[in-house]
Parts: sequence; C-alpha cells; structure tokens
Amino acid sequence: MVLKVPVIEQCAVSNNLKGEVMLEDLSGYLQRNKSLIFPHRHNFYHFILFTKGRGRHTIDFESFTIEPWQIYFMSPGQIHTWDFEDGVDGYVVNFDKDFFTTFLLRPDYLTQFSFFSGLVRDEVFVVKEGAREIVYDVLNRLHFSLSEAGEKAVSKDYVQISLLYLFQELEKQRDPSNVPEGDVYNHTLLRNFLNLIELNYKEERLPKYYAGLLYITPNHLNALSKEFLGMSAGDIIRGRVLLEAKRLLVIKDYSISEIAYGLNFNDNSYFTKFFKKMEGCTPEEFRKIHV
Repeated sequence: MVLKVPVIEQCAVSNNLKGEVMLEDLSGYLQRNKSLIFPHRHNFYHFILFTKGRGRHTIDFESFTIEPWQIYFMSPGQIHTWDFEDGVDGYVVNFDKDFFTTFLLRPDYLTQFSFFSGLVRDEVFVVKEGAREIVYDVLNRLHFSLSEAGEKAVSKDYVQISLLYLFQELEKQRDPSNVPEGDVYNHTLLRNFLNLIELNYKEERLPKYYAGLLYITPNHLNALSKEFLGMSAGDIIRGRVLLEAKRLLVIKDYSISEIAYGLNFNDNSYFTKFFKKMEGCTPEEFRKIHV
C-alpha cells in the first residue's frame, strides 16, 4: 500500500511560472494562496526571505516566530503551515528538485549547503547585516527577470547561476569552525547516510544495514552520528520514521492502522508503543493536538 499524502505542486501555487522555477514577492504569493493554511507538503524546493512582518511559521511540527531577514529553507516532502499577520513581505522561491540536475555533474550538489544537507536541524537562517544588500539584490534582479515586466526571455543558466551564487553567499555566513577541513569526509559519509535513510527508512531500521552500504562498521557510523548529529545512528533512523508518522497523522484521511501499515509496522499495537516511546503520547493524542 502506498499512502497518498497531499502534495502541493508548483502549478497550484505559482504565478508567472517560468519552466522549473518561480520567484515572487511574498505579499502577492500569500494573497493568491491565502487559503493554503492547512498543513501540506511540496514536491519542490521552497525558500522564503522575510523582509518585514510578523507571525508564525511551522516546519515539520516545529514552530518559529518570524523576523525580518530570516530565510526558511524547505526540501521536498517537508510539511509546513503558517499564520502571518498583515504586512508580511519578502520573496518566495520555488524550484523543481531536478532543477540543477543537467547543470551540475553531481545530482546531490545541493546537499553540500548546510541548509539543504540535513546536517543542520534548524531550517531558519538569519541573513547577517553585511550580506543583506547582496541577498536582496540577487532576488530583486531574478524577480524582475522572471516577471512579465522583465526580459522577454531569461535563460535557465542565468537563474541557476544566480541561485547558486546566493546559496554560496549564505553558506559563507556559517561559522567555518563548525566544519573543520579534516571532517569533510565524515560529513560526506553522514550526508550519504541521511540520503540512504530517505530511500530505505520504511523497510530498513538497523544501523548495520546502512553501515554496510557505506562500507564502514556500525560502531563507526554510530560514533560519527553521535559526534556530528548529537544522536546515535539508530535514533536518527527512528527519528525519520517518527517524523513521517507525524506528517501522516496530520492528514485526516488516514486511519492509524493505515499509517502503521504504510510505515511497515506489523500491527497497530507495535506502532502505538513505538510512537509513544518516541513522542511521549499516543498517535491519537498527537492527532487531537495538531489537527
């Protein structure tokens, strides 16, 4: 059984969509999509820069208070919703998950950036004052180029280069001491570990399975997970299962038994015990709180 989760596609939310990317002023985007306040997920990359306004933004059940010059990064599959006050503005960018595939030799290139890698748990990125002019200029130029008032046609290469330049500028703001040169190999291993979890977490939940795919020992994988992610490898895997369970629970159409079956649990009882041990409440209780 494959569980169908409501997925918002670009064509449903985008205005003046040019191929695989959309960039729009946030106030206009919110006005057109003002009914989109229920929890949902996207099948594309999505990030928002706030330049003014107040409110709350929830990503995968963690709620954030928005402030000017915050950027929120979301990868395909993450559930989010918002509650913004009037006067919110900034820029919103959507781009397909394969947008850079033909442009870059490495299909996983985006994961080198901390905000897309999965190694940084906080999706909120605060743009430092010294970089705000650069960030705003890049987005403003792209907005003009992709709008009907701009050029008759804008090359895909120009958009790709501009976005990659923006990501590089933002990545420079990360404290370089957080990723020593000698740890690049270990971070690559962990990125691969997280990517493998995404592909296999419903069927494979033992660290030794992933360690085997990475050609390292389970003890080595566990040590790396604890050092860089602050959790054991087993906890990382179980956390991904829990996150998907929570995502599915906020979708009213699915019964607890359907979710348990879709996540490859033998029965409802085992799923409920797993969920309560991890989250501190039953699936039913979680659903009542969040739906």
